[in-house]
Amino acid sequence: MWTQRRWAALAVLSIISLLSEEAAAIEVPLDPKIQQELKQPPTIVKQSLKDYIVDPRDNIIIECEAKGNPVPTFQWRRNGKFFNVGKDPRVTMRSRSGTLEIRSSGKPEDYEGEYQCFASNNLGTAISNKILLRVSKSPLWPKEVLEPVTVREGSPLVLACNPPPGLPPPETFWMDSFIMPIAQDRRVSMGLNGDLFFSNVLAKDAKTDYSCNARFEFTHTIQQKNPYTLKVQTMRNIPETQPTFLSPTGLSSTKMVLRGEELLLECIAAGVPTPTITWSKRGGDLPTKKVRIGNFEKTLRILNVSEEDIGSYTCMASNRIGSIRHTVEVQVKAAPFWLEKPINLVLAPDESGRLVCRANGSPKPTIQWLVNGEPIESSLPNPNRRVLDDTIIFETVQFESSAVYQCNASNEHGYLLANAFVSVLDMAPRMLGPKNQLIKVIENNRTFLECPFFGSPLPLLRWFKNGLGSGLDGGHYRLYHNGTLEIKQARTEDQGTYTCVASNILGKMENQVRLEVKEPTRIVRAPEHKTEPRGTTVRFDCRVKHDPSLPATVTWLKDEKPLSFSWIGRLKKDDESLTIYNVNPDDGGTYTCTAKTEIDEDTASARLTVTGRPDPPQDLELSDPSARSVRLTWVPGNENNSPVTHFLVQFEEDRWEPGKWQNLSIYDWNLNSVNLQLSPFVNYQFRVIAINAVGQSQPSHPSARYQTSGAPPDVVPSGLKGWGSKKNNMEITWQAMQNTERNGPNLRYVLSWRRKDTEEEWNNITTAKTKHVVHNTDTYVPYEIKIQAVNDFGHGPESNMVIGYSGEDKPSAAPTDLRVSKINSTKVNIHWEPVEQSSVNGEFKEYKLYYWREASLIKGLKVNKTKLQKGFFTTAEHPSGILTELYPYSKYKMYMVVANREHEGPQSNTVEFYTKEGEPGAPKYFRILRHTDVVHLKWDKPLEPNGVLIGYTLQYHTVNGTQAGERKVQSFPPNVTEYVMNLPHRFTRFKFFLAARTQVGAGEVYAVESPHFTNEAYKEQEDIATQGWFIGLMCAVALLVLILLIVCFIKRSRGGKYPVREKKDLPLDPVDHKDQDGSFDYQFRK
Repeated sequence: MWTQRRWAALAVLSIISLLSEEAAAIEVPLDPKIQQELKQPPTIVKQSLKDYIVDPRDNIIIECEAKGNPVPTFQWRRNGKFFNVGKDPRVTMRSRSGTLEIRSSGKPEDYEGEYQCFASNNLGTAISNKILLRVSKSPLWPKEVLEPVTVREGSPLVLACNPPPGLPPPETFWMDSFIMPIAQDRRVSMGLNGDLFFSNVLAKDAKTDYSCNARFEFTHTIQQKNPYTLKVQTMRNIPETQPTFLSPTGLSSTKMVLRGEELLLECIAAGVPTPTITWSKRGGDLPTKKVRIGNFEKTLRILNVSEEDIGSYTCMASNRIGSIRHTVEVQVKAAPFWLEKPINLVLAPDESGRLVCRANGSPKPTIQWLVNGEPIESSLPNPNRRVLDDTIIFETVQFESSAVYQCNASNEHGYLLANAFVSVLDMAPRMLGPKNQLIKVIENNRTFLECPFFGSPLPLLRWFKNGLGSGLDGGHYRLYHNGTLEIKQARTEDQGTYTCVASNILGKMENQVRLEVKEPTRIVRAPEHKTEPRGTTVRFDCRVKHDPSLPATVTWLKDEKPLSFSWIGRLKKDDESLTIYNVNPDDGGTYTCTAKTEIDEDTASARLTVTGRPDPPQDLELSDPSARSVRLTWVPGNENNSPVTHFLVQFEEDRWEPGKWQNLSIYDWNLNSVNLQLSPFVNYQFRVIAINAVGQSQPSHPSARYQTSGAPPDVVPSGLKGWGSKKNNMEITWQAMQNTERNGPNLRYVLSWRRKDTEEEWNNITTAKTKHVVHNTDTYVPYEIKIQAVNDFGHGPESNMVIGYSGEDKPSAAPTDLRVSKINSTKVNIHWEPVEQSSVNGEFKEYKLYYWREASLIKGLKVNKTKLQKGFFTTAEHPSGILTELYPYSKYKMYMVVANREHEGPQSNTVEFYTKEGEPGAPKYFRILRHTDVVHLKWDKPLEPNGVLIGYTLQYHTVNGTQAGERKVQSFPPNVTEYVMNLPHRFTRFKFFLAARTQVGAGEVYAVESPHFTNEAYKEQEDIATQGWFIGLMCAVALLVLILLIVCFIKRSRGGKYPVREKKDLPLDPVDHKDQDGSFDYQFRK
């Protein structure tokens, strides 16, 4: 069955043929049924080569195959005469073929000659090329005695090969007696004729076994010439000579080559030193695409020669003595080649056409026409045919005009022969495509409806849609001559049934094509490029929109190879995405999503880049050593798709903390060779860690160790300070120096101190510790302190002096005249008289106020009497402060002390004060109990009334979605804590705002909204877990469950018989024996 693609190809061919004015009127399709019914003259489809060389040991096969209807019969001519195949028992012709087979017995040379095949049926005769049959020959080398060749060193030499003439000519090569090729170079090489050329002979060339060999291709034999013996007369000094040509001779020559063949030019020169050969073309450069220079620059080869290669080619041989040139004039001739080859012509009766045969060559070929294998001049006259040089014109042909015409184009270099038949036929229209074909196309696409047809005369074809209207052509449609209907942009309204009708004078035939227009398949959410760290989960989207009537499949490719999925794999896909779990670097690549239906597809791609921690640096090397530095160089590792941002250099030393790696320095990504600043008296080894956005690499392998020499300390111990832990001492502490700061062995600290502002001598102590206590000091006096590090190599620098203090004692005086002013509901101003600085007995810290709420002025309201404190740092002459966040309408007490860093002094006088009334807090609760026609509101007084309550204010309004109704206000006395309000409608909802009031004003508002009305029982908006009946019910249930558990336990324990065995780890018998009292005795099996 023909596929739509094949029909499309046929349609295109038909369009091309019909658009050409000089082409045949009818193109015969390849449909098997048409071919079987159609009468056609013979056509040669296979034949042997024109120059046909055969192996004498094999059967000779001369091919000639032809097709036609009726099946052709075959005849042969040999050397221009009829060749009677039946009379020669060694010659047979294959069945339904013209191929001759000649058995190899006897002399195959007897069958050499020129053969031509004739294939005939009642419509004409086609002929083959003239096939020149020759038998391959591989003659022996003539016997000859070769005298030794004696030559003087430095002289040129040519050893002739002269192979025996063979058919085809043999391939020559030179070998020695060990069957090894003679070494060739610029000095010694083989020419195109097979001779061995020596540009100059050297002493090492003396041999007795220079042998030329000829290999014959067809017989696969090698003939060997008798070897040459070369004797060389050596010379002490070889004279240098100017180049001369060994091949070709003279200064110029000519060369003729046929178009399309290969041009070979050769220049071999003699001279000492060995000349070099260069090639050039007069008036232009050598065609580099076609030219091949070989054989040590001695041969010039041009492939596929054309007229542009005509010209003068010069080879120049030169050495330091001189140079010589030879010019070859190249002429290009041409055997005939086709410009326009005649093609078969199929015509209906009374139609016209022409056969054209155009060829070119050098010299220009002559054109000869033949009909059915005979010269057209000797054929019967035909009034419907005119011959005009290379064209035959046919007018108003009839059935008897059918024949096979031959065109022969020839010149002195060869010939071309072509067969072309003229076939006259008539046939009613035939539809060649499938019947009632359904075609689905994508909306807005260019669409072709194929209707391949055939008939003679050529039928007229028209298209109709849904059986209505005139023929479709023009506007939205375009009709091609081959019957194809193009819809330029398919739309939904173009769906329907299209009918094509082909008609000629012999009848008509129609076919139908049903067209469906579908929505395109599109990926509406395509995967996006992602860069993710190793171990994460990656998701690629691929959401597809397609025509609902076309099933779509989604496939995924990675780097153009299909992905495989399994339920235990890391790759999962669903209808809209691909998910990759725990990605690793191998998952990196391009992922392509393909959404495909039966008629179209869409693809989208995205690249996944998996980043990871970098690989560790490699090949750490130390260089440029000095007393306190060394250069470290490394090779960065793979970045794993995330650029390295820094390199961290770590060190380990084996003296103070062996095995512990510590950070030394960090460097930018573009550095891999750094100068490390080191400390004295450390035995270092280093490693490097690469850092990128994902994290740190594994550490590199450690470098070699590097030992720095010792030195006195060069840093000062840090953190030096002095303070008293008791009132009569001072503790002096400092931070221990790092191991890399020791700079040598036996590190100690020299500590010095003295009382400030005195002329006392410095007190000194040398210690390895980091703490020293000075005893018997006065209370809180200043000291000057300094420190210095020392090791076995000497003393380090001395620190700057710091001021330390001895210990503090309790303050001896209390603040006096503590009092208050400007009291309101939540704050009060405080005043006091300060203490003398000397009574603080230490560093002044603050005045600390202790205060507490003694009682509420509302009877029966309990308060929290927790003591609070607040500090005031002030050295003013008349200090004061503000105490805030007090409870309104309350009684407070307070006192004050002075504090230093360690202690508090005695208490001041105690002061009482009363805060004023304030705004009350929010009601304790505010609940709504809704019934069918009323709303019942309940509340309780605030936890903190902050004064004497004088009443409550209730505001409310209706709620309808986001809109609020008019707000209404209701006031209540302090003893009223509930309110019932009638509802205008059972589905009306309200929002309520409740606030308590004192003389100061309304307090915090409590807002609630009435619930939705439902058909269920109306529930109070109270926590059921707080209701007494519910708590009692739960206690009763728990007690009942407990009683049941106790009864079950007692029941189970009664009568249970569980004997104890000695070997409890043995397995139980499969059968348990029941005692008389109903218990079971578990026995162990031994």
